[in-house]
Amino acid sequence: MAAAHGHLVDGADDADGEGTPLVFRHAVAGLRDARLRPELEIDSTPPPRRLAPFSYALEAAVVVDDEELAEGRLILLHDPAGHDAWHGSFRMVTLVHADLEPEMAADPLLPEVCWTWLTGALAARGVAYTEPSGTVTRAGSHYFGGLADRAPSTKIEIRASWTPTEGGDPDRRGGPSPVPDTAAHLSAWGDLLCQVAGLPPVGAGDPSVVTLPQRRGPLSR
Repeated sequence: MAAAHGHLVDGADDADGEGTPLVFRHAVAGLRDARLRPELEIDSTPPPRRLAPFSYALEAAVVVDDEELAEGRLILLHDPAGHDAWHGSFRMVTLVHADLEPEMAADPLLPEVCWTWLTGALAARGVAYTEPSGTVTRAGSHYFGGLADRAPSTKIEIRASWTPTEGGDPDRRGGPSPVPDTAAHLSAWGDLLCQVAGLPPVGAGDPSVVTLPQRRGPLSR
């Protein structure tokens, strides 16, 4: 299994400084300690800086036989003062996209199915969250002129955010921790990314589980 590694985006000088809240440092440490499926290649990336006072971002790709089947980005936001729209002080934000096989691209229920993959992945990992929101976009491309030899393609894109509920491992006083279980949230997100790529869930065997057919060929840019 692959581990997520990264660094605080505020820079090395702030990683252990008084300006970085301890709960945020613990939340980032949870992301670093997450254990993920071996098909995922993951690394830190600079996040947008205007969404919250503190933020940390990861980017990942699902790679099988040297082929990139899906990719995405996960951002952890933290506002110590809390945020009215989040109903909490932490927020997870994600963007996931992958190319589709033609038979799946034509399915009118595909957006609804893709959204249930996100909520189902979070439920399967047993993570607590509130205020989910997002969009599922299906975009098709047809090529002309010098690109006319390319076959039409369709891409699915999931943009979503949710508030991770605080209360992971108990704190030293025995009460609920103010730090969400970010490792579990990242693992659930990794499961979503693999499912969008067409990989079966780990331990899959239920014939009712719907997955995208695994594509042959690299993800188009």
